[in-house]
Amino acid sequence: MLLRLPTSLTEAQNCMAEGAVPIGGATLVWALWQRDGFPEQAMSLRSLPEANMLEHEALGAAVLLHRIDDRVPEVLRGAASTVGTGAVRRTATVGGNIVGSTLRCLLPAALVLDTRATVLDRDGVFETDLAEVVAKRHLLLSLRWRAPMTSGYHKAPAEAGGPPPLVVATAVHAEEDGRRRVRVAVRDGYEVIGGSTDCTAGTDETLRALDTTDLGSLPPELRDVMRREVSGVLGRAGDG
Repeated sequence: MLLRLPTSLTEAQNCMAEGAVPIGGATLVWALWQRDGFPEQAMSLRSLPEANMLEHEALGAAVLLHRIDDRVPEVLRGAASTVGTGAVRRTATVGGNIVGSTLRCLLPAALVLDTRATVLDRDGVFETDLAEVVAKRHLLLSLRWRAPMTSGYHKAPAEAGGPPPLVVATAVHAEEDGRRRVRVAVRDGYEVIGGSTDCTAGTDETLRALDTTDLGSLPPELRDVMRREVSGVLGRAGDG
């Protein structure tokens, strides 16, 4: 297998056109390749500058999970820090987790940041939302968001090899009109559901409003966890 390491977007497009299979850290595909056979060509974005950003409001798809630090919001940092083991986090990439994984541990965090994705195909670079990235398995270059006032991430304890643990991601954003809005995403099993609402009026009213979104369909015990996490992040936003 030939591993190609493009250093420009044009070179990456050429690799795609020539059939190179995009990979991140290969943590999700190596075992499959050993079983089913290796592709003739693979492509890593680890040498592409656009895929290696680590900034206050941007994160490249080739960034290894263990490198994600306090330059990004707490919710995204918390999500990255709880993926797999330390050995996995030193190899797995942002793009591999969001596009290649069935668990997509970073997805709830990215959703509550109202993240936009920059992707690459044979026609060039374009921006889209995360739903399209996941559905069409685009080649992800980077994520961009507007920094929230505060955010939080909760992942329930779970045994290795068991069912996917509950994840609750929350973020409070300041709107241009002076209001505040809370965004919430919950991973229940392999499904991620979300909701958002104005949170200017107070915690009780905010929680009631969230119950009218898709989040209201959660089982009572999961909704209780969600409500606790939302109350906590709203309290921190008030302190700010």
